[in-house]
Amino acid sequence: MGQDKINELNGDRHTFSGKKIDPPQIYPNMSISNMINLFRNTGYNARRLAEAADIFKKMVESDATICLTIAGALTPIGFGKMIATMIENGFVDWIVTTGANAYHDLHFAYDLPVRQGHFDVDDDVLYSKQIVRIYDVYIKEYGTLQAQDLIVQKNVQEFYKDGRIDIVNSSTADLSYLIGKEAEKRSKAPEKSFMVASFKNNVPVYIPALSDSSIGLNMLPLLLDGKRSVNPIKDIAESTAILWKSKVSGGLELGGGVPKNFFQQTGPALYQILKIKEGGHDFIVQLTDARPDTGGLSGATLQEGKSWGKIKTSHKGNVIVYGDSSVYFPMLCSYILSECKPRRKKQLYKKKDVWVEEMKKHYLSSKTKD
Repeated sequence: MGQDKINELNGDRHTFSGKKIDPPQIYPNMSISNMINLFRNTGYNARRLAEAADIFKKMVESDATICLTIAGALTPIGFGKMIATMIENGFVDWIVTTGANAYHDLHFAYDLPVRQGHFDVDDDVLYSKQIVRIYDVYIKEYGTLQAQDLIVQKNVQEFYKDGRIDIVNSSTADLSYLIGKEAEKRSKAPEKSFMVASFKNNVPVYIPALSDSSIGLNMLPLLLDGKRSVNPIKDIAESTAILWKSKVSGGLELGGGVPKNFFQQTGPALYQILKIKEGGHDFIVQLTDARPDTGGLSGATLQEGKSWGKIKTSHKGNVIVYGDSSVYFPMLCSYILSECKPRRKKQLYKKKDVWVEEMKKHYLSSKTKD
């Protein structure tokens, strides 16, 4: 982008020409749309949240391929059903998650106990009672975790036994698809699970840090039994192909961590590594409590990502809202469900393998020409 265009975009930021702040009116029974509009006329992270709502709406209206990244322990507090609703309305096309969120999401499908607890407790006492704590959420060691472990281990053993997983050529999205399929078929409350909704709507779910989760732990017996696991590099190929084939691409990032970087690294994969497409993503909204000045990826500004080729431009289409995604995410979901009609589902899981082959041919062809 030329300097003149940059000056044009930044010019009014240094003048006293912004919208006049007029104290907004609060009243009973406000709709979510009215509340976001109230935020739009204020400042700080309230205004950032309204900007995030506007960008998310633009993603939907431009028919962007939308990725949801999930870090932090959101499914233990029941957010899997919320994510499922967004999937069923066509507002999430692919997902990158921690293995923990995928694992804990399944508790609700299989009706395994998760309870509200307390954050100010003696954890030695909880341990003696076989209660696992995630801040103020309690999970039973035997009644929940070990019961879930047995289900996952049985699922995975069956997948390998009957050949439903091609060991060398499977991604974590293939594993997630089969786990969701089993839960849809065998669980008591499949409607509460985003893993099930992803399976039913052909939304690929990538778990790039699979080994750093209980799902990964439950695959350890396979390794010790002499079996190989899924191919994590296939995850890179598939996610990169999704960006390559997307005319418009956007993301909603809940927290940071591995899911944030895995989604954003698709830009450098195409530009820096394969050298077949430049640009990165058109839209990104991040909800995070991480600071940018420590150098960590979770807090890295989205604008910084432009220097890596992760986003199209640092000047528009992206915003970070600082705070707790457990507060902000439900508000954004409600706003989009209120303001946007359901979209046609892209069903990327059915297309990803074909797209990887197309990308491979394009890469090899361009490499030959060089």
